[in-house]
Amino acid sequence: MQASSPETLRDIFERSCNEYAKYVCLGYTDETPLTYQQFKKAVLYVQDMLIERGIAKGDRVAILSQNMPNWGVAFFAITTMGAVSVPILPDFAPGEIHNILDHSGSKGIFVSQRLQAKIDTSKIPGSFFGISLDDFSLLPGLSKDTADHALATEFPGATRNELVGDDIASIIYTSGTTGRSKGVMLTHTNIVFNAVKVLTIQPVVSSDVFLSVLPLSHAYENTLGLIVPVMQGASAFYLKKPPTASVLIPALQEIRPTTMLTVPMIMEKIYKSQVQAKFTGNAVMRVLYAFPPVRKIFHRLAGKKLMHVFGGRLRFFGIGGAKLDAVVERFLKEARFPYAIGYGLTETAPLLAGSNPGQTVLKAVGPVMEGVELKIANPDPKTGMGEILAKGKNVMKGYFLEPDLTAEAFTADGWFKTGDLGSFDRKGNLQIRGRLKNMILTATGENIYPEDIESLINNFHYVVESIVIEKKGKLVALVHFDAEALHKQFEDLKEDARNYIMEKINTLQE
Repeated sequence: MQASSPETLRDIFERSCNEYAKYVCLGYTDETPLTYQQFKKAVLYVQDMLIERGIAKGDRVAILSQNMPNWGVAFFAITTMGAVSVPILPDFAPGEIHNILDHSGSKGIFVSQRLQAKIDTSKIPGSFFGISLDDFSLLPGLSKDTADHALATEFPGATRNELVGDDIASIIYTSGTTGRSKGVMLTHTNIVFNAVKVLTIQPVVSSDVFLSVLPLSHAYENTLGLIVPVMQGASAFYLKKPPTASVLIPALQEIRPTTMLTVPMIMEKIYKSQVQAKFTGNAVMRVLYAFPPVRKIFHRLAGKKLMHVFGGRLRFFGIGGAKLDAVVERFLKEARFPYAIGYGLTETAPLLAGSNPGQTVLKAVGPVMEGVELKIANPDPKTGMGEILAKGKNVMKGYFLEPDLTAEAFTADGWFKTGDLGSFDRKGNLQIRGRLKNMILTATGENIYPEDIESLINNFHYVVESIVIEKKGKLVALVHFDAEALHKQFEDLKEDARNYIMEKINTLQE
């Protein structure tokens, strides 16, 4: 990057497309990717379409799609002309999608072919338009105007509208962890500031290769997995199918990523199915695995194999979105796998604190990100635990059309209330305990954190995930078991029993 820092997404777009024109920008893992020069042309083409449909500065345009290169094209086309993107999670139900379209006042939508069925054309107003994200063709069922559009060769006039940091770039609707669905208004400053400051935690260079597996409609993947690599001239790749092992492993070997962003469940699943299962498969292995020096050797060997599976040049494996299981984190640490922990919310665009692989501390997030302030409200005298409050240029402008909810989200002196419980260790590393609203206060005055119990339950072999709730004064665990693994175990037991019976019958016959 040049010496001066960008202030808007337009600054990032123009600089990167000029400086890295021939570099690889976005692509599918099994197709020829777009260069930054081609990315620029595609963005200008889409802006031309939007202008002809009357989209102007401040208008909202939605994006509903699984990850693909054109997702980034649509996002930058919308935001760099001064309009507002409204990313929608692909797994939202049709009713939720239409509520978002109505509440945001979106004038159009980019939608992938895979998700078009979620849009009810009978609920679409006459002035609304739909554009296929697969090929940027107009969708007749969602659009009255079907005119063809010529490719723009220069920035259209509308993109010359004044664009400042305080302008809204994106409204992200999330039911998330902070309550009912709200539209989080993120300004250009919120997003760009976060993207720039992320580099103080983990440098990103033009030779970096990102593999994106989390939804781009999440602030986490949107800022760190799209905007950061584009800002630095790096490349980002996407999968055409869900990231199952049969799809993911060949892709990893093909592009050999240097950077990935994930959630805890991904690595927890790998650990339980590939590591824990192999090292505890029989009595001898269980005894050896229980001995710490031997366990560390096992983990180091597993770490080398895991690095090979991920392509061999991974240098940053970011984990965020929820608390990482302590046993799994111990494995990653002992395996010398380049994992890093991050903490943030959609409302903070998203990162507030985090570490790089060389800074990770067990059971801690890491230091506060440069330029951000965090403090603990009303800390417990014994534990130092309290609600995490935040201040910084990355904190949202507010909730769209929800002034009362916006006011409730801040303290009287302007601190954003995260709703998360945490504390700082002696070295200034942030530690997360759980959600404030999830904490259960017993009749004896004891604070119980469901996340801690869930972590223990989730370590059982056949448990996929669990949630602990309070019901009629008692703690109740709702557990999702691995049906496939249980079925296989049942079939194996039946086969063992059958063999045992046949052996006994044969012995008696002899």
